[in-house]
Amino acid sequence: RPHRTELYEDAPSACWPIVYSPDYNITFMGLEKLHPFDAGKWGKVINFLKEEKLIADDLIVQAQEATDEDLLVVHTRRYLNKLKWSFVVATITEIPPVAFLPNFIVQRKVLKPLRTQTGGTIMAGKLAVDRGWAINVGGGFHHCSSDKGGGFCAYADITLAIKFLFERVQGVSKATIIDLDAHQGNGHERDFMDDHRVYIMDAYNRYIYPGDGFAKRAIKRKVELEWGTEDAEYLQKVHTHVEGALNELKPDIIVYNAGTDILDGDPLGGLAISPQGIVKRDEVVFKAARSRRIPILMVTSGGYQKRTARIIADSILNLHNLGLIDKELATSGAENPKVEQMIRDSAKDLTNLSLQ
Repeated sequence: RPHRTELYEDAPSACWPIVYSPDYNITFMGLEKLHPFDAGKWGKVINFLKEEKLIADDLIVQAQEATDEDLLVVHTRRYLNKLKWSFVVATITEIPPVAFLPNFIVQRKVLKPLRTQTGGTIMAGKLAVDRGWAINVGGGFHHCSSDKGGGFCAYADITLAIKFLFERVQGVSKATIIDLDAHQGNGHERDFMDDHRVYIMDAYNRYIYPGDGFAKRAIKRKVELEWGTEDAEYLQKVHTHVEGALNELKPDIIVYNAGTDILDGDPLGGLAISPQGIVKRDEVVFKAARSRRIPILMVTSGGYQKRTARIIADSILNLHNLGLIDKELATSGAENPKVEQMIRDSAKDLTNLSLQ
């Protein structure tokens, strides 16, 4: 029997379906600087959105930490017990000195932020169904599966959000994951390997971590990219395959893993997409979802440069300026003539883009 979870309590209707908590940010005697990840990226995104007057603190949904009981919806007890060993967490987060810290400090300073982001993704899943869209400013830990973490991902928040929806929300029985982080999303792929309710599209640099051949069998639409792929080719492929995926199966929810590690110069991604290209990519995905009236949950995933926080904020502002996200109940958005016209225009833009 699904337990009652605090994560599904209704958010105030005055709030934007944007989920965040200051607890997302990992700050710890400079140790976080030993990983290429900007461990304060999430707070910076929120600060940019506040500066632009899109949101204020009392207008965003406060993320709650996922409890053990929540995590056990997907994770094995054995896996959660392993996280009580600091060296295991050091391996998963790729920050070696963490191995030498007492575990209570690791729990508080490293794992609690990740558990709070995971709670945020689960909460955003229900918000997306209620409001038509939701953005968790963190999350997207797509290398973690039920019994194994890796690549900075200690909890399987994407799997959790989908399983919560399947078990607790009426009318949600099919999900599509659109994973556009530069890396293959092997965690959710392993979790949903034989689950026909979940359709996975994954576009990634074929030469980098994790290169998980077994997990690739779960991908219904695989877009393997070459080193240094640039905007025109990338956006054309994203557009073609997102449209194709949603035409093949109309899901009840889209989980969009919007990693910014595709950015030109990212030390781990190996692709060459411009900031404008990332903004355009998110627009393509949201247009595809909104024109079909499919609720969409976006998580921010990887992105390892100082400038990614600004790009994520710019993308959210762009989605708002285009009317693709708004504070009102958003599922009826496709009837909005502004949105309809814009979807037609963007199809034209993309056709022109691929001809260039």
